[in-house]
Amino acid sequence: MADTLQFDLVSPERRLASVTAREVQIPASDGDMTALPDHAPTITTLRPGLLRVVHGGGSDEYVVSGGFAEIGATAVTVLAEQALPRAEVTQALLDAMLADARARGGAADATAKAVADITALGEQVGLTART
Repeated sequence: MADTLQFDLVSPERRLASVTAREVQIPASDGDMTALPDHAPTITTLRPGLLRVVHGGGSDEYVVSGGFAEIGATAVTVLAEQALPRAEVTQALLDAMLADARARGGAADATAKAVADITALGEQVGLTART
């Protein structure tokens, strides 16, 4: 059994990470999940949240707004709609994410879930969601 897996995080703007990881914590649409080496093959959609990668040098955190994760026994690939290192997330960005979620419209419960996810994300990174 391998004790690491390849992790790649890509957004439309850039490749954010390509590292050998011990685990990847993913904000999946149906709940948080952790991918470890020898994980069963899985594809999941992402919700707005904090993605955490644990590797030999410590850990890195990224804010993702949505997208997909493909998990396998030896690799995890995340294709994010939008992704930034946690340190680059500002109050203005959080406010813009909330405004975008509210402006999309659609089903009221889907909008409420998106707003709740973004609000929780703000709390995780130490920001306050403004109404």
